[in-house]
Amino acid sequence: MTATLPEIVTRQESALLERRRRARTEGRLLVLAAIVMSALALRVAVTAFSPLAEQIGAEIGYGTAVVGLFGMIPTAMFALSGLLTPILATRLGLERTALTAMLMAGTGMLIRVLMSGAAELLIFSALALAGMGIGNVVIPPLVKRYFPDRLAAVSSLYIVMVQLGTVLPAFTTVPVAEAHGWRVSLGVWALVGFAAAVPWLAVLRGGDDAATAAPGQAARAGRVWRSPIAWGMAGMFGMTSLTTYSIFTWLPKILREAGASAGYGGAMVGLFAGVGLVAALTAPTVVARFRNPFPVVVGCAVLFFTSFAGLLIAPMAAPILWVVLLGLGPSTFPMALTLINLRTRTPGGSAALSGFTQGVGYAVACVGPLLFGMLRTATGGWLVPFAMLGVAVLVLLAGAWQACKPCMLEDTWS
Repeated sequence: MTATLPEIVTRQESALLERRRRARTEGRLLVLAAIVMSALALRVAVTAFSPLAEQIGAEIGYGTAVVGLFGMIPTAMFALSGLLTPILATRLGLERTALTAMLMAGTGMLIRVLMSGAAELLIFSALALAGMGIGNVVIPPLVKRYFPDRLAAVSSLYIVMVQLGTVLPAFTTVPVAEAHGWRVSLGVWALVGFAAAVPWLAVLRGGDDAATAAPGQAARAGRVWRSPIAWGMAGMFGMTSLTTYSIFTWLPKILREAGASAGYGGAMVGLFAGVGLVAALTAPTVVARFRNPFPVVVGCAVLFFTSFAGLLIAPMAAPILWVVLLGLGPSTFPMALTLINLRTRTPGGSAALSGFTQGVGYAVACVGPLLFGMLRTATGGWLVPFAMLGVAVLVLLAGAWQACKPCMLEDTWS
């Protein structure tokens, strides 16, 4: 039986719609792969270097002052990238910006292991970290653009990958260095950056590149600093990061002075980082279910204060409990990253809020470990340094009160 013309047209339209649906699905899967690989690369330059800092210094010839400088570079570059990335994304588009970030990360990590001087090592470490800082900012708006219907799930996935990229190098760098040398141990992580660039190339080749932001949108994004939501987000994110970096730096010494071995102190740092995986898996989903998730932030603050008190008053009475509670407190970090998308209407707004939140937040976080140590030296005890962290948690609460309100960034621009 011969099909009529309308039937033929209907079949052709159905086939065309099916091809478009399949192409969209395949495109989203490709972007998801790109986001996952990029997230894995966002911390490896930091945690791969730290365990080898003294060994590298002994060979290249730098002292503890340079080690301290290396410790400040990550947050400094993340802060600078946070402020500049929205401008870059406006000019290049989100996908090209992500590709640039991964190429910077891979190139910086690769070239730095070929250097024989401290200055060159610093410069190319800064290049790698700048790329990772750009990636920090650009991933949330990419999630919003491609997965507006799966914000919590995809946010959980990429934040888990960030945590894995934090933990894995810390556990593997020293054994690889003992077997093959520090240059191989550091250089192998450059492959993660280059591997993350490959799916972005495929996305761009497939024609899924985002157009640059409209002039009006870019101008409005430049006024993000006027929004109370932006300042609340920056306070929430910045105080979480300040507290977390301070604990990473000083927890081993706190436990050693309480009678623990150096190995035990290192294991507790690993436990602190590992608990962050639990928060990364659960916090985005939890925050997405609340119209106003501020009560969850209050719960995190209680965990912070309880763990501070335990480590201050009786650190070796229940150290695992204190560290587990301490690791759950920074659930406000994945919450903040998720709120960047939940409190914006567009990918452009998400990019502006992400850049401002992380730029200001990481700039504040830079001073955390240094101030904690200065207070310890000045007072000879841990009471005042922990009091400083307590004040940071109170500021976190004040910022979260504003950030968690159910309103949109774009509405506060007018």
